[in-house]
This record gives sequence, structure tokens and C-alpha cells, in this order.
Amino acid sequence: MLVKGGVKHWPAFRQWSFESLADLCESDASEAPVKFTDGLVEQGVTKGRPFLPVAPYLRELGKAARKTPDPQAGLLTVERLEHIRKNPGERFHLNWVHMQSFKPTTLYLAQWDILEKFPALRKELLIKSLWPDKSALDRRLTWEYIFMGPANTVTGLHNDFPHNWFCQFRGTKEFILFPPDQSPHLCPAKKYDWGATLSDINVSRLPEQPKELASFEKASGIYARVEAGDALFIPKRTWHSVVSREPSISLGMFGLTPYEVATGGAWATLRDWAHHLHLYAWGNCTCHQVLGKG
Repeated sequence: MLVKGGVKHWPAFRQWSFESLADLCESDASEAPVKFTDGLVEQGVTKGRPFLPVAPYLRELGKAARKTPDPQAGLLTVERLEHIRKNPGERFHLNWVHMQSFKPTTLYLAQWDILEKFPALRKELLIKSLWPDKSALDRRLTWEYIFMGPANTVTGLHNDFPHNWFCQFRGTKEFILFPPDQSPHLCPAKKYDWGATLSDINVSRLPEQPKELASFEKASGIYARVEAGDALFIPKRTWHSVVSREPSISLGMFGLTPYEVATGGAWATLRDWAHHLHLYAWGNCTCHQVLGKG
């Protein structure tokens, strides 16, 4: 479910910018380098991730964000998007050729627990406007993570155990989403990631994966364009991949009810213990990176 303008009334939408968050980081005397993502962690061997200061990175993103986006970039060009909007219901193809220009060395600050670092920012998020508590049993426990990066960052195909409200504060991102019943076509991977199921399909290198591509072509999915101020609800176990059209600031709000924490959360924790005891998927995971390989 895409809610156009769903977070435009939030203080965070009005106040969070690359420059303001850079100023916040620089004002923190205890600021330490943060772990960045180097390429797609979902496919292949997960490389060691660099630790870098956040403020200079955000200032560079701010400069890039002031440039006019390339109208030919992305999975749907601006011209093609306008045609689709004028012809609802018409079938269309995505521009997968564009994905081959993705450089796996692109640095991406993904899943940063910004509210742990700067807890005062929580008051600028009106979480209950998207996730109201209907009853004690329906009350959501939430975990919030920020995603900040340049144009053409890619989140590989995967599905998450929790539900997710994805909130876009700056820039535009493109989503491709597939319901759980499409799993047979999406090549679930054996690679371990806490709370997620990954895919062996690399959306940025489809021509190099003929077997996976043949399976991927059978899947039926949804395209969503999430613009600044929008909120996208991603139900748990919904497969999705994300492409950024321009420098972006996004917030993922993952939520579970107490019952879901007690059941699925307990199973995920047991599996994680087995992994760290080298009993499950050791050496094939996103949490223990390999330096110098890819």
C-alpha cells in the first residue's frame, strides 16, 4: 500500500536534510566512524564494510541532490512513467539495462540505527499516525533504521520477517515487489541474514545469470515509485528490491506484535545462536564479512 504524502506532516520530513543531519553529526563530540555498505550484501560474498565519518558523506550527498536527476535514469524513465499514468492498466516493461550501470563500489549508509545515536530525533517521527494501537494485542514494537545514499544504490531482492513502513524524506526510490506466493520463481538463497530471506537473483546483473533470469521472468510483481513525503507499507515476507533514482533519505520502520515477537522472533533468535556457534550457514552470511573478496 503506497500512501502518497503519508509523512509530509511529520517534523522529520520538514527538518531532515543532508545538511541538517550532517550538522547534527558534527555537533556530537563523541562521533565515531559508522559502518557503510559496500555494494550488494544480498548477493555473492559479503565484503568487509568500511567505517567512515558520516558528516562529510552527507555533505557530498547534499551537493549531488541539488543537481537535476537524469530523466533517463531508473527502472522507468520519466517519459515512460507519464505514458503509464495516462494509460492505467496497460502492461509495461522495466528498464533493466539501466541496472547494469550500477557500480558495486557505491557506498551506502544502510540500516543505521540513527535513533540510538540521536534519541531526540524520535519526537520528529509520528509513528502512531501510520501504526496506531487498536488494542494491547495489536500494539506494535518497532525498530527504526535510516537509509542514506546517492543515486543508483541498490538493495538486492529479499523479504523481511517483520512488516515495514518505508518512509521517504528526500529523493525518489523505485520498488519492485512480489507477494510470498511468487517465492518459487525468486530463487531463495541459502545465504544467512537475521530476519530476512535473500535471493540468488542479482537484479543489477540479470544478463549474467541466465538460469536465475529464466525463473525471474515467470514472477508476477508490482512496481512502486516512492517519492519524497510518501510512505509504502511492505507486508512481512513480501519480496522486494529497491533502486534509488537520486540521493535519498529514507526510514524503514519494522514492526512486530508481542505475539509475533514471541513466536517468529524466538525462532529467529535460536537460528542466530546456531549461526554464531558455527552450526548454521557459517561462512555464508551477511554478518561476517570477507575482506578483499567479492
